Amino acid sequence: MDIFDLTGKVAVVTGALGLIGQEHCRALIAFGAKVIATDIDEVAIKQFAKTMGENAYGYHMDITNKESIKSVCDRVFEELGSIDILVNNAAINDMVEDPKSSLELSKFENYPLELWEKSIKVNLTGTFLCCQVFGQRMVKQGFGSIINIASTYGIVSPNQSLYVDENGNQTFFKPPAYPVSKAGVIMLTKYLASYWGEKGIRVNCISPGGVENGQNPFFIKQYSDKTPSKRMAQKNDYQGALIYLASDASSYTNGANIIVDGGWTIW
Repeated sequence: MDIFDLTGKVAVVTGALGLIGQEHCRALIAFGAKVIATDIDEVAIKQFAKTMGENAYGYHMDITNKESIKSVCDRVFEELGSIDILVNNAAINDMVEDPKSSLELSKFENYPLELWEKSIKVNLTGTFLCCQVFGQRMVKQGFGSIINIASTYGIVSPNQSLYVDENGNQTFFKPPAYPVSKAGVIMLTKYLASYWGEKGIRVNCISPGGVENGQNPFFIKQYSDKTPSKRMAQKNDYQGALIYLASDASSYTNGANIIVDGGWTIW
């Protein structure tokens, strides 16, 4: 079991206030890591870090601002001496339960350019910038594990029939920005695994399936029916894959996309 031990490791998690971001932090703490939980809301991220004990630190960071990322990176190295693990979790997702997303607005023909650009900026460019800033420091220290959080929708196209309610009405269309940006994250992962492999840096990604989080009952049922495991994910279903990639258990795993989706993508 020692190969999963993260004692003495320092991990940075972006989007740590998100649904699975919080679980990433808790899992890393449980296996011994010191966790730098980062998010855009400075007050909330500091409060969240306090709930996890003395090995957690809450830092404000804007992943779309390179200077903000560099400031956190420099501070972590100054205070803790290294960064062993980077979890690029922060993302924007146009959710079906979002009341601001109307049927007409979600249609590809009507999807606003500003929403497209915002998602690409956060989901893809933000991941790029974090890899660039933290990765350079990992190269200098000669080791590190970068874990990018992608999505099953970076592998397969959204199934728009999931958003048809029990009366046969299309309630929403999954817009293009999220799947396109997550597909880019997967390719960025492969690119960096090749680019930094000989430098002692491993770059992998996790592609999670949909997490049950108060969606309409018809959506949960239809998603579950189309999944071999016959359920949506729970928010802690990704802890095992995360700890594997963060630890020495995955010392020969590089450029991989670990799909944790209850079998969603096999059909």
